[in-house]
Amino acid sequence: MADASGPTAPALPAVTIDDPFWNPRLETNRERTLEYQYDQLVETGCLENFRRAAAGEAGGFEGMWFADSDLYKWIEAASYVLASEDDPDLARRVEDCVGLVADAQDDDGYLNTYFALKDPDKRWTNLNTMHELYCAGHLIEAAVAHHRATGSREFLAVAIRLADHVDSTFGDEVEGPPGHEGIELALVSLARVTGEQRYVDLAEYFVEQRGRGRFEEEFETIEEIAGYEAGIATDARDVFYEDGAYDGSYAQAHAPFLDQVAVEGHAVRATYFLAGVADVVAETGNEEYLAHLEALWENMAHKRTYVTGGIGSSREGERFTDDYDLPNDTAYAETCAAIGSVFWNHRLFKLTGEAKYQDLIERTLYNAVLAGISLDGTEFFYDNRLESAGDHHREGWFECACCPPNLARLFASLEDYLYATDDRTVYVNQFVGSELETDIGGRDVTVTQRTNYPWEGEVTLAVETAEPTAFTLAVRVPGWCREVEVAVDGEPVGVEGAGYAEIDREWSGETVEIVFGQPVRRLEAHPAVEADAGRVALARGPLVYCLEGADHDRPLSQYVLDGETTFDPDYRPDLLGGVVAVEADASAPEMGGWEGELYREAPTERVRKPITAVPYYAWDEREPGEMAVWLRTTSPRTGE
Repeated sequence: MADASGPTAPALPAVTIDDPFWNPRLETNRERTLEYQYDQLVETGCLENFRRAAAGEAGGFEGMWFADSDLYKWIEAASYVLASEDDPDLARRVEDCVGLVADAQDDDGYLNTYFALKDPDKRWTNLNTMHELYCAGHLIEAAVAHHRATGSREFLAVAIRLADHVDSTFGDEVEGPPGHEGIELALVSLARVTGEQRYVDLAEYFVEQRGRGRFEEEFETIEEIAGYEAGIATDARDVFYEDGAYDGSYAQAHAPFLDQVAVEGHAVRATYFLAGVADVVAETGNEEYLAHLEALWENMAHKRTYVTGGIGSSREGERFTDDYDLPNDTAYAETCAAIGSVFWNHRLFKLTGEAKYQDLIERTLYNAVLAGISLDGTEFFYDNRLESAGDHHREGWFECACCPPNLARLFASLEDYLYATDDRTVYVNQFVGSELETDIGGRDVTVTQRTNYPWEGEVTLAVETAEPTAFTLAVRVPGWCREVEVAVDGEPVGVEGAGYAEIDREWSGETVEIVFGQPVRRLEAHPAVEADAGRVALARGPLVYCLEGADHDRPLSQYVLDGETTFDPDYRPDLLGGVVAVEADASAPEMGGWEGELYREAPTERVRKPITAVPYYAWDEREPGEMAVWLRTTSPRTGE
């Protein structure tokens, strides 16, 4: 197998997080979210499906037909925790689940409890809708994480048998790609653990099957597949067909990969697919694929992404629509899609070393991802609006429960996203208090990061080496940052702007100090984004802010940011778990003197009113009320 090009993220045990912002969230994930989600897997019948399948029973399947994936994501999240935490109770629970999955596997390696219990004769008959390969991908990812965390090969053996079954089935007995991607990136992960090139070849096969017309015949006979739940065929026809004609864009099957001109369709599927393509590129060195991935990223990042990093604007099909179509009150921006974007951007960075991918990871992580889970770790947003009348709230679980365990596994593997290394460079990608242990040229190097980010812009990096070692320390300067100071042992280092500040020297115990200026910024949207015309969003550091009704005595639509508005960031330890709130003053209409009048000649008299903006990720934690990210504005120069 070819080695992955570009920087390589350190293995999980090489990074330890100790951070005032993230540690409470990671502890909540470990102590509350994983426990809560396991209870949901019991209550919804997900674990019972595996028990019945293992016992050779028939019927009685509970939940969505792809519910197996919820357990696999939970095992993956728990395995990441066990890689760095000694938790005997969690370890026993994971081993029980692994044993249950192993017992449910068929003799030929196939494993899917829906088909085992309900339709054993219809394996691989509907690749579009039934998510068999999607579930297989999540099993493989969980097994790789479990193997890396524990050293056990029990679950890995299950994954290998399943992957071998898929390998022997596709291209011979069955042709075509999955409707919901996920198998592609999983196969590459398995190849990296086992050294088996054929898994990379199989992942590449699935990539190359896109847009080859495999789904058309399947959906021309969709009514004949009525052996599944009645709603499946109807839902599939609704999302795959456009005005009665086949439209494979929902599943990125409208054209071969290299002929796709924009990021299309179901946003989670798209990002999982593109992450899988990036993994194939890392192993094959396919430069044409890489160039096309970069072009598709430009389309998504600059024309189809919310200010929060959320993607997929339409509830219908949970999908991308047209360029600049980014409504706020009906925004879908599925939490899983934001997580998929992090996966894809992480891989693009490892292929290219470019800071822009880390910039988007940061924006997405601190806003679109964090908003998906409550501060107590037990309620979740499936879709993430940027404006609400007070009727949109997190929920404890969903019939389609893909987002909660996806959040758990991302948080549990956060260490993997902070640093990267290559032969002569250590990249500091995200600003999270932590310690990195690595080696450069065979010499041990430790980087200890201390920061109160995102509330403050100061970051300290203590670099220790076993012996003097020459390498480049590349510190990301976020794209939002306009003022930055960098010094090594008090000596200033020149920085040319956003990207990476590269400090190339012989290191032997120096301290790097970085200060990122964090003024409150007014963000405008591209003029083509109709929903944001005449509005601005507030941001500070990596955080996007919003107004909530809980802090205001008027409808939010009455507040206008004008040329006189000033901003005062203020750390509030008593608010929403401790946040920097942005206090400001806005223009608002004078409410007196309207008796007997409905209209007046403009402009009417206005007054100054205080407003409080809070981080978007923390909205909907108090009493129900309005929320808005994009705020009305007048010209900052004239106030008109």
